[in-house]
Amino acid sequence: MHPSIRLITLALATTCALAIGEHPAIAAPTSPHVNGDTALAQEVTELAGPEHPVVAAAVVDGDTVRVATVGAELDDRFEVGSISKTITGMLFAEAISQGEVQPDTTAGSLLPVLRGSPAERITLSDLATHRSGLPVQPPTADQYVRNQVAQLTGSFPYRESTANRLAQVRDYPLDSPPGTYSNVGYEVLGAALARAAHTGFDDLARERILAPLGLQTADVLVDPTQLTAKDLRGKDTTGRTVEPWIGESMAPASGVRADITDMATYASKILAGTAPGMNALVPRADLGTSRIGWAWITTTTDDGREITWHDGQTSGFASYIGIDRHNGVATILLTATGDSVVPLGEKLLAQAVADH
Repeated sequence: MHPSIRLITLALATTCALAIGEHPAIAAPTSPHVNGDTALAQEVTELAGPEHPVVAAAVVDGDTVRVATVGAELDDRFEVGSISKTITGMLFAEAISQGEVQPDTTAGSLLPVLRGSPAERITLSDLATHRSGLPVQPPTADQYVRNQVAQLTGSFPYRESTANRLAQVRDYPLDSPPGTYSNVGYEVLGAALARAAHTGFDDLARERILAPLGLQTADVLVDPTQLTAKDLRGKDTTGRTVEPWIGESMAPASGVRADITDMATYASKILAGTAPGMNALVPRADLGTSRIGWAWITTTTDDGREITWHDGQTSGFASYIGIDRHNGVATILLTATGDSVVPLGEKLLAQAVADH
């Protein structure tokens, strides 16, 4: 793994908590089986190994799109975790293009609850590039207890309304160094963009990103009642079934669920340059030894390739999307196990470029 990717990946995983739970609407695969491209399924099975028994992959090479699942159906939905932030970043780019906000628009100008607090002066650009000074996650005793309970009982630790989270942010110190990966920052960014558009964040994402891309099943979930029989159940690294990560405040940071076909479409439209909010991919600030745009990270690999990427990790799921725009190749890797797949995603992308 490239050193910059290793550094950033450690940051991306800092808020993951082990969880276990039940929900009657969530389906679980009962036996390993393969769907889609059999050669890709074989490749990803060997790549992921027994630690990831439920996995999906996509390889996009120009107009050629291959998808496969192992242990799941092609239309089963995974939590994509922090890849959700890339959609929030593209919403930011769209809001700028529509004249609703500017990069230097302040959070307080859109969110009255933040006025009179340190967070009032944070710009949307700083939120989008992890330079706001906000912490990784809520720095409160209550959140600490929730995290501990999650590790012991499996409860979802970030169950908070957007209104409550914003009220809490008033008291947060802005003392995190520039480049501190902040889930809280993306919660504030999503709330600000929704306020600028006079709608809810989930509706905004559907209207401006998911629907225009033609995604069939991808959605932003804000309540567990939205789960369907096609939503997979994830497991933590010990093999325990985990509770879904669904909450209103966290939706802009980690609220998207999608199947592998929709994720392949997402990558295809980005490669073609036709996705809404493409300016989100333009690097704007340092993040470790990489650069970051509106959520999207750009890294130069050891062999000189420039890739634009993001990963995600919740208690029971992990994901990776990597895009080599120079070669016109992209890969996606989704797993229903809460163990980082960044090294695996990098290998899948490197192989796809080699086969290009």
